[in-house]
Amino acid sequence: MHLKHQLLAAVVLAYLVMPACEREPVVVPGPNSRIDNSTNPFNPTDSTDTTVNTMLCDPDSVYFEQQLLPILVSNCAMSGCHSTESHRDGVVLVDYQSVRNTSGIHLNDPTGSELYEVLSDSDPEDRMPPAPRDPLSSSEKAMILAWIQQGAQNLHCDQACDTTSVSFSLDIAPLVQTQCAGCHQGSNPNGGVFLNNYTTIREQALSGQLLGTAAHLPGFQPMPPAGNGMSDCEIRQLELWVEAGAPDN
Repeated sequence: MHLKHQLLAAVVLAYLVMPACEREPVVVPGPNSRIDNSTNPFNPTDSTDTTVNTMLCDPDSVYFEQQLLPILVSNCAMSGCHSTESHRDGVVLVDYQSVRNTSGIHLNDPTGSELYEVLSDSDPEDRMPPAPRDPLSSSEKAMILAWIQQGAQNLHCDQACDTTSVSFSLDIAPLVQTQCAGCHQGSNPNGGVFLNNYTTIREQALSGQLLGTAAHLPGFQPMPPAGNGMSDCEIRQLELWVEAGAPDN
């Protein structure tokens, strides 16, 4: 065989017996993946990436700022009780750190935690909230106990908030109950304003007071007076309900 043909045959044979080239697997980010552009050689500074790491709320977990703090602020952190200024008995219930540091939480004995014990005290004066305010509901007390049992953590999640169809029973009533009712019930409601049923809530809504205080509009006293207020989505829900005439739907 001609030397040239021999060399060509050798090259072809070597190519055929070479192991297949191994390629790195291609990983396609899922909808909940976060892309680190700092190590992306193709697009290290792309600011248009909208992929976010979303943590949806777990119905079996208690989320402090979204679920628990509004209850404490509305029922306990008013002036004269456990606000930053009053700090009755040294207890402040306006944010996560103050609750953890001052409310006598015992992770190894959740039912023995002062924050939970005072909710069911047989003496109306020692029970929190004190008389003449109404006690917390059984579901609210159960939530506080569950939060302690779960480690009294400051968990966060992305809670669904729908503004396409707002109703009193599903959206507004639970919102007012959590954020406002603690201060606006009993025989001595804050500012003489009751928010304990549809009629009283509608009255404040149509007067502009409910939305003005919740949205912290100029000329209105911000409510709640301590802790975090309503989210932008919750305020929008309230606004849409009022614009619709505050129906009992």
